[in-house]
Amino acid sequence: MTVTLAFDVYGTLIDTHGVVSELQGLIGNKAKDFSHTWREKQLEYSFRRGLMQNYEPFSVCTSNALDYTCLFYGVDLTSQQKNNLLECYRSLPAFEDVKIGLEKLKASNYRLFAFSNGTADAVNELLVTAGIRDYFHGVVSVDDIKSFKPNPAVYSHFLRVSEAKGNSAWLISSNPFDVIGAISAGMRAAWVKRSKSSIYDPWGIDPTTTIESLVELHEKLANK
Repeated sequence: MTVTLAFDVYGTLIDTHGVVSELQGLIGNKAKDFSHTWREKQLEYSFRRGLMQNYEPFSVCTSNALDYTCLFYGVDLTSQQKNNLLECYRSLPAFEDVKIGLEKLKASNYRLFAFSNGTADAVNELLVTAGIRDYFHGVVSVDDIKSFKPNPAVYSHFLRVSEAKGNSAWLISSNPFDVIGAISAGMRAAWVKRSKSSIYDPWGIDPTTTIESLVELHEKLANK
């Protein structure tokens, strides 16, 4: 049975804190904290919109979260500066381990998909810019069903589009909420724990496996 791998994009393949260098030029030593708050609010806004069934594309969540973060830190950015930061979000870099890990998996005939809260167009652009689009069989976006992870319908949508079965489909994500969502929906899941300080939510729903980089994934999958 062919194994299908669904890779989360933002925060797993692509470093969402790639905006820090741009932020440093605008706000100096607040840049890292600003970036983390921006990311946290971006996800929070997607959760809230999913629960409210008041969908807007992920780019809107990102823009709204940027506005909130500016207010939180008392940073007065111009509309042009905000637009420049949002443009940076369309060309974020991949983590260093990603290309090597994807190469190994593709060479072993796994079916690789990008599976994201972002729209298909935005994700395709991001992957092309990062130089990793060719590793993927396709892109599956939550935008198709107007909701966000971890809504169970999102994972069911992925299985339908990829024509995969739950027991042969894996989610690969650095986001614990995403891993828990996928397992709850009947998939297997690998949690990418790149930082020793990362904490997995203690819900009693453990990842199928935990890895520190995508380079480890090939070996872990072979042993499952």
